[in-house]
Amino acid sequence: MQDVQPFELRGERLLLAAPVAADIDRIAELCQDPEIQRWTTLPSPYTHEHAKSFVEDVVPAGWDTEKDLTWAIRSPEDRVVQGMIGLRSEGDGAAEVGFWLAPDARGRRLASRAVRLVAEYAFADIGLGLTHLHWRASVGNWPSRRVAWSCGFRVEGKLRGGVARRGVREDIWMATLAAGEPMRPASPWLDVPTLQGSRVVLRRFAETDAGAVVEACNDPVTQHWLGGLPSPYTPEIARAYIRDREEEAAAGRGVHWAAALPEGGPAIGAFSLMGLLSHDGGAEIGYWVHPAARGRGVATEAVGLMARHSFAPVSSGGLGLRRLVIAHVTGNDASRKVIERAGFRPYGVERAGERIRGGVVLDLHWYDLLSDDPLP
Repeated sequence: MQDVQPFELRGERLLLAAPVAADIDRIAELCQDPEIQRWTTLPSPYTHEHAKSFVEDVVPAGWDTEKDLTWAIRSPEDRVVQGMIGLRSEGDGAAEVGFWLAPDARGRRLASRAVRLVAEYAFADIGLGLTHLHWRASVGNWPSRRVAWSCGFRVEGKLRGGVARRGVREDIWMATLAAGEPMRPASPWLDVPTLQGSRVVLRRFAETDAGAVVEACNDPVTQHWLGGLPSPYTPEIARAYIRDREEEAAAGRGVHWAAALPEGGPAIGAFSLMGLLSHDGGAEIGYWVHPAARGRGVATEAVGLMARHSFAPVSSGGLGLRRLVIAHVTGNDASRKVIERAGFRPYGVERAGERIRGGVVLDLHWYDLLSDDPLP
């Protein structure tokens, strides 16, 4: 970075300008927000003196050294601070972008517009002429990740213990946007809509489902047919499983539902559409059911709900898929009955296709259902 002085950036219904003394009270007020405290490395508790030092010392020093450029995200009409965004130089053509928003400014795509505006300047020849922008956030900060995704950043992976927050190491996601890449999503972010049936509701997994997942995945029947499950299946594994369901949707790879009773309560099963990026216009269905919910038609109805959502046009909120596949291993008659009742048709056998508990290798019996096939 060379010859950079504080300046304003203007976009559609957006003004970025360096914070000044008149903003100190507002910044101190906003930084009391629990979400800002949770996902940033700001001091906690955050005092008026912290805000004063930030505006009078930290921000000017960043501009003076040309290493840390900070703008307040403002309303163009009244210049009220709605958030903060900054570029921190990493040298050799790269910088990291970071941001936060006031609670009442969220949900209006304000952060996405601010990131695009800063990125345009960062990559421009008459701007900073950078080649790469990086984004980092603690694992679990889904709103920040969604902003990065919407601006075209590609998640490269997860760094364990990548940030220290008040003495505790947390894992972080890392993503990159390179000069010349479109500032729009590079892959779909799949929704997980609630699907309502008469005997079962398919909904997002919640952290409170961990206990039910542990019970189901330690069940001898589940352990027998799903040979890859850890044994014993611990609460820590269950919590990681639930977190990973969100990751699959965010990466566009699959949609995973928890099955629950219509009246509510913890999960009584898991139902998944997998391989959406690798199957051309199709997906694979997988599921398990809590032992307390077996024999009640839960799985058959849930698979039917998934099929209808999968085949529904995108314009109607569905996935617009053309083909679903599902399989059971030899001897799993309960799963076979679910598959047949849901209208799937057999199309082949994969010999020695699956290893169940105890190292036994069995054939996989494959079925499919097309979008124009009749649904029962």
